[in-house]
Amino acid sequence: MRKAEVYYNDHLAGILTERDDGDYIFRYTGQYVNDHPGKFITFTMPVREKPYTSDRLFPFFEGLIPEGWLLDIASRNWKINQSDRMGLLLACCRDCIGAVSVVPVNIENE
Repeated sequence: MRKAEVYYNDHLAGILTERDDGDYIFRYTGQYVNDHPGKFITFTMPVREKPYTSDRLFPFFEGLIPEGWLLDIASRNWKINQSDRMGLLLACCRDCIGAVSVVPVNIENE
């Protein structure tokens, strides 16, 4: 299982989880739901308490991953297979252009 904290303008907005079975879960934090009811990270995932689930990485997060020659460089330098979309997201999207950042969570101690 891999996890990431998703920040919107430096506010922890939610947690993205890739489960061992390959499913993905995105859940806004309770505090973000209460404090920022209209500030969703993407139009396709409005702020709500119920988690979003998918058998693929959500399109919004796919869109944060580099493409083309930059993807080739990232994949080669970090030795990440280009089909490992969560791995690329965790490696490349900590400091994205725009309001959203994706920060890996170390889950060894959970």
